[in-house]
Amino acid sequence: MYSYASIALFLLSATVFTVAQTDYTQHVQIFLGTEGGGNMFPGVVPAPFSMVKLGPDLYTGNDAYSGYLPTGNITGISLMHESGTGGAPKYGVVAQQAVVGKVNNPLVDLSSPRASADQASVGQYQVSLATGPIIKLAATTHAGMFQYTFPTTSSNIVIDVSHVLPSFRGLGLGQGYAGGNITVLSDGHYEGSGTYNNGWNLAPNWTIYFCGYFDSKPATSKIFSGNGTTLFSYGTSSQASGTQRVGSVFSFNKDAITSRVGISFISSAKACSYVNTEIPAGTVLQTLVNNAKSAWNQEVFSKITTPEVRMESLLVALVAQLMLIALIQTNSTNLQLLYTMLYGMHLIPSNRTGEQPLWTTTEPTYDDFFTWWDQFRCSTALVHVLQPTAYEEMIRAVIDVWRQEGYMPDARSSNYNGRSQGGSNADNVLADAYVKGVRGAINWADGYSAMVKDAEVVPPNNLDPEAPDSSDKEGRGALPDWLQYGYITPNYTRAVSRAIEYSANDFGLHQVAAGLGKTADAQKYLQRSRNWRNHYNPAATSLGYSGFIVPRNANGSFVAQDSLSCGGCYWGDAYYEALPWEYVFNPHHDIQQLINYTGSASKFVSKLNTIFQGGLNPSGSTQFNKTIINPGNEPSFTSPYLFNFAGRQDLSVTRSRYIAKSYYNTGNSGLPGNSDGGAMQTWLLWNMIGLYPITGQTTFLIHSPWFSMDINLGGGKYLNITTTGGNSDSAYYVQSLKVNGQTWTKNWLTWSDVFANGGTMDFVLGATASGWGNAGPSPPSPAS
Repeated sequence: MYSYASIALFLLSATVFTVAQTDYTQHVQIFLGTEGGGNMFPGVVPAPFSMVKLGPDLYTGNDAYSGYLPTGNITGISLMHESGTGGAPKYGVVAQQAVVGKVNNPLVDLSSPRASADQASVGQYQVSLATGPIIKLAATTHAGMFQYTFPTTSSNIVIDVSHVLPSFRGLGLGQGYAGGNITVLSDGHYEGSGTYNNGWNLAPNWTIYFCGYFDSKPATSKIFSGNGTTLFSYGTSSQASGTQRVGSVFSFNKDAITSRVGISFISSAKACSYVNTEIPAGTVLQTLVNNAKSAWNQEVFSKITTPEVRMESLLVALVAQLMLIALIQTNSTNLQLLYTMLYGMHLIPSNRTGEQPLWTTTEPTYDDFFTWWDQFRCSTALVHVLQPTAYEEMIRAVIDVWRQEGYMPDARSSNYNGRSQGGSNADNVLADAYVKGVRGAINWADGYSAMVKDAEVVPPNNLDPEAPDSSDKEGRGALPDWLQYGYITPNYTRAVSRAIEYSANDFGLHQVAAGLGKTADAQKYLQRSRNWRNHYNPAATSLGYSGFIVPRNANGSFVAQDSLSCGGCYWGDAYYEALPWEYVFNPHHDIQQLINYTGSASKFVSKLNTIFQGGLNPSGSTQFNKTIINPGNEPSFTSPYLFNFAGRQDLSVTRSRYIAKSYYNTGNSGLPGNSDGGAMQTWLLWNMIGLYPITGQTTFLIHSPWFSMDINLGGGKYLNITTTGGNSDSAYYVQSLKVNGQTWTKNWLTWSDVFANGGTMDFVLGATASGWGNAGPSPPSPAS
């Protein structure tokens, strides 16, 4: 048995095992968040922000937002998906299905239950159909590989161009198939395209091209066309096109088949180029898997390392020692959460640079922003920290959308803006980047002009049936009221939540205008950023507290409002996805004014504490003990940390850690709500790091890290965080802190302190609150 001293000596001397050799992908729980409403995509994503997302599509009669459901019939395996979204499914296109035996009518239901549960890890996926076929999947950024094993030599691959993910919610958001074409060439490969529309963003027609190859020429290929389940043609023709359903059945006299498919928004020729370049004939599936693991390890997972995972990489030679295995197992949950959350935040948006079908550009192209309403609070700030190059590219991409289409997106998919749930939140993202010094190749004159367009020009009404009063495609649909009254009347849906967000949007304009030396603009937008105050009714009462943000009529009168109700909390209501009690804590650029309204810091703490008490929300979720705060929706993301503004940093730690430990776990239902494109993941990651960003400012609120870690900021810069004396479960209160070697008593810091050039944060933690950070200067409240 090794002594502790000999083990320590071994660990110190075993420098051959470096971080670069560590396979972090072993910690990723691919199915985390696929159930319980998380809607995560568990299929193959071969690299961060990859255009191809290859995985199964399921049918149960309920919406399969990412294609995947744990039960139901597999209708096909397709190359395009979103991840973690709500609203309605998008994509599920360029699909194929394995069928055993003779296919008499390819338009009938060819779906199959599973024979066993799907298997997956980073870079690979396996499906076993009850009809016998086993399908292994791997991919590259523009192409997918299917490795089929059939139970007999009577094997078929069916390509149905009309395949999409349907919606069953009855909201008019189901995707449509508008037509397509397919051609089988003499060598047995096929090319074509499909045109689709609608979905959550109410998109018009858009087209994706495809090109597919098999490892051997099919015995037969039969083109089909028809409507519904009625065949118009089904035979040896080499081509079909039109608005009817079209496709092809490829039949083989063998039990092992490999299929390779490329996609492009530009042409089938480019799709062919992608598949032949990225997955040339003869490629071994495991090679693609290894490449994907390498990409994720190098580009994402190695950005945050911990003593636990570094130790794990050094223990290869001592793996038989049970004591050391137990040490690793003790920390496995934290490691699984860390690397699975990092994975989940990097699935969308999609990097489609070189794939812009609507205009010629030298700028990057990103799509599938789903949505910045969900992500501006904490996701984009973490993308900036971990992926500064991609972050700059995303900003350039949305500015390019403004150049060509007139408005930046709040959400965008299939190359079409929509829908905007509240404000023009690209403004917040641009402001956050600007104040933190992001310059690079961004044209900030254009960026500011795009922001001004949002702030001053009313977008055309897209007549969304769920909110027909004004545009929710882009821009600020309720801008007429905002400019006329300085608030938003009930003539507009989501009036109060829009007002909160328009205030934040205008603060973003203030920040960029000030930086560009546009003094008059900066003052104008700072004043407008205070317009949320015009919705504050000091006479509104609830649960013994007064002062809430409520609707307001054109004549200036406040609309009576139950602050524990938001109606349906949806598109047609005054408040979107949160209660008045939650929205009152949302003017994050003006918190000191909110404290003043409340009467004192202690009264603010008491009121804020109320939203965490169980049983107070009659319509609340039993999952969250009927609290007012809803950890599964973004308007409550920042609230647990606002105690810092009132001298109770310890309560920020208490409340945020409770949420993190109670509502996140490594199981399939391990997220408290929709991932929302990685929003939930980034909230938990910031909780692990011990900081929380205030968007549009350089401020980060300090709470408490879970463990020591090194964060690679790029360019040779690191943020090194150490913890002593505590643990993430029960001893997490800050006793003392040094920042860059200096004693630190403020409960906040700025970008320049630890991110701009790197830095250190050395925490001493304990089981009881010490009062650290409560007496120092409060975090900035720049609009107050």
